[in-house]
Amino acid sequence: MSDVTDEAIRSLGTTADPRLRELLTALIRHLHAFASETGLTQEEWQGAIRFLTATGQTCTDTRQEFILLSDVLGLSMLMETINGGHAPGATESTVLGPFHMTESPARGLGANIDLVGGGEPCVVSGRVLSTDGTPLPGALVDVWQANDQGYYDVQQPGIQPPGNGRGLFTTDADGGFRFRTCVPSSYPIPTDGPVGDLLRATGRHPYRPAHIHFIASADGHDPVTTHIFVAGDPCLASDAVFAVKQSLVRDFTPTDDAALAEGFGVPNPFRHARVDLVLERS
Repeated sequence: MSDVTDEAIRSLGTTADPRLRELLTALIRHLHAFASETGLTQEEWQGAIRFLTATGQTCTDTRQEFILLSDVLGLSMLMETINGGHAPGATESTVLGPFHMTESPARGLGANIDLVGGGEPCVVSGRVLSTDGTPLPGALVDVWQANDQGYYDVQQPGIQPPGNGRGLFTTDADGGFRFRTCVPSSYPIPTDGPVGDLLRATGRHPYRPAHIHFIASADGHDPVTTHIFVAGDPCLASDAVFAVKQSLVRDFTPTDDAALAEGFGVPNPFRHARVDLVLERS
């Protein structure tokens, strides 16, 4: 290590929190090694400072550009891999994404979260279970998705009503939940900020495969943040944020059953996706 690296690490010796000291020591060591290994120039360093400054300036109450940056660099998925649950049979986690920026409205089971309409009607149903198969009544299922054009409500104020594509559901006595929506579409992540500049500079596309987000939680269990992805989507193999796991891919099955459609409260025919969200005990 260089003298300045040693000196910077020694300056942390009075840090009261041992974990903070450990993290900052490793950060300094790796940052200094990166600069030395790459021969980082003053111009490149200043460009990086400008990029990070612009990333912070792009963040708002409804947009988190730093999360988006973490996503496209693969850091968000690495964090999920390091910190996600590992119990056999538990639902695999994946990234939170940058659009969980507003509270989902509580809705009754079977409610329609597509307040705008225009997309292909769809029903999503499933159960929240413990890893031993026990149903979890009273569990919370937080849901959010883009509309059929690939935009979240927070991206289109004045076009989409607040809460469109979002819902907070409480499971029934069998751990069941269901809701009506539209079939999601693949969409590009926002590219009008620094993250978009980075993608263009590296020749990467900005698209995410069609998906619906979930956070499931229940007493005595670790919550899980996950998605389900629409089977057959052309972007499954090249998700811009590296978040696809094969276990999370689901068929949105074309269904022509008038009685079932009437029971769900959707036009016939419709698409039906089923998903069980399996939680690990705390």
